[in-house]
Amino acid sequence: MRPAQIVPLVVATALFMENTDSTVIATALPAIAASLGEDPIALKLALTSYLVSLAIFIPVSGWAADRYGARTVFRAALCVFMAGSLACAASSSLLGFVAARFLQGMGGAMMVPVGRLVILRSVPKSELVGALAYLTIPALIGPVLGPPLGGFITTYFDWRWIFFINIPIGLAGIALSTIYFENLRESERPPLDVAGFLLSGAGLALLMLGLASTGKHLLPAWISWGSMAAGVILIAAYLRHAKRVVNPVIRLDLLRHATFRAAVTGGSLFRIGTGAIPFLLPLMLQIGFGLDPLRSGLITFAAAAGALLIKIVGPRILRSYGFRRVMLTNALIASAFLAVNGLFTAETPHWLIVSVLLLGGCVRSLQFTCVNAIAYADLDSHEMSAATSLASVAQQLSLSLGVTIGALALEGSAAWHGHAGIAAADFAPAFFTVAVISAAAILPFLRLAPDAGAEVSGQRTLMTKPADGSPATLAPVTPRHVPEPGRPSA
Repeated sequence: MRPAQIVPLVVATALFMENTDSTVIATALPAIAASLGEDPIALKLALTSYLVSLAIFIPVSGWAADRYGARTVFRAALCVFMAGSLACAASSSLLGFVAARFLQGMGGAMMVPVGRLVILRSVPKSELVGALAYLTIPALIGPVLGPPLGGFITTYFDWRWIFFINIPIGLAGIALSTIYFENLRESERPPLDVAGFLLSGAGLALLMLGLASTGKHLLPAWISWGSMAAGVILIAAYLRHAKRVVNPVIRLDLLRHATFRAAVTGGSLFRIGTGAIPFLLPLMLQIGFGLDPLRSGLITFAAAAGALLIKIVGPRILRSYGFRRVMLTNALIASAFLAVNGLFTAETPHWLIVSVLLLGGCVRSLQFTCVNAIAYADLDSHEMSAATSLASVAQQLSLSLGVTIGALALEGSAAWHGHAGIAAADFAPAFFTVAVISAAAILPFLRLAPDAGAEVSGQRTLMTKPADGSPATLAPVTPRHVPEPGRPSA
């Protein structure tokens, strides 16, 4: 096999492992909570700690690869992810499980970005599109296989086994990368913004810890509020610091581009709404409706299957209608599908639930495709790397906020109804809440020009007036290829 084939497939082992792991855990959350003696809502920390870890360490992944070599960092990241997986399987307390998930996130933050960097630097540009296609397939297949696999393992074995499946995949990735990867590195690189990394990382971690631990679980109220206050102060200090250094770890000045700013702000609002789905949906099916993990997984995988299907027609829709119109209309449609989840009951036919999830997955995936693509429409090539880091950080934080807000809405609904624990009736207000936040994404998109990102979508047309005076014709411009940020969303 040529490098354009074998290198992406090796990187795909890491991406498949990471995406499968995330969806497997979502299905097993109720069983994990019962085993650890915790309320299922408390397990929101297990999801948010992983996402926050990604947000903290993704910005330094490129620097680490340039400093120590891409192959070295990639293999080390696989080892860290496997160590986190083993720690998850050995956990006997919520604190230990959350810490193990954070360790997994450290590995995940380095695996995929560094692996993509290896592809970009080792594959000829003429073969780059095909190479990235090899990488995209596992990103879409992993979430499809994850829920049924996690449900099967949790139902018929023990939830701890879901973490052991990462070990053979990770070992295969280490062996193959040793054989086929060059230890690529840059001879000239800017110094690492250590102060910025510490300020932003500590600020994000404390802010999300405070938000995720609010409610009736986990930490005393004063610790939660103190963590949030400290996080805000540190993030404010980073914002001031970033204006004074030449190469900040997260470049906020890129938000001056209208398309990038809309993608980050609007995309974050949309992901806050939809990021709650992997947390709320398995809980509703298992705790609210009484399904076992296997049947729950066989239902929830439909959302990921819908994301896979839309990839075929998504580019055609963009060429026909353009970014602005598609994102405005599609954000409202996707939010409506999200709200419909709150109307399900234990008596709702499973085929109807699967159908709604399938269509909802299609429209959400189309929105993610639009946001990921338009973000880079007006950026120069030298800004791509920094923009990818900022977009990836915003993506992980918004997904984390989605879980946190969904859990808070669920707790608030239970308290309003006077329930000692969560019940089926508590999920409707939670889904409605996150649907409203998701729909708010139209506000940043409204500020886009009608032809925003037209060169990328292929919709832009050039007026040409024939010499004979006949009516002008429109010639489409071929869309240019742009990278997608960090960890793909589906």
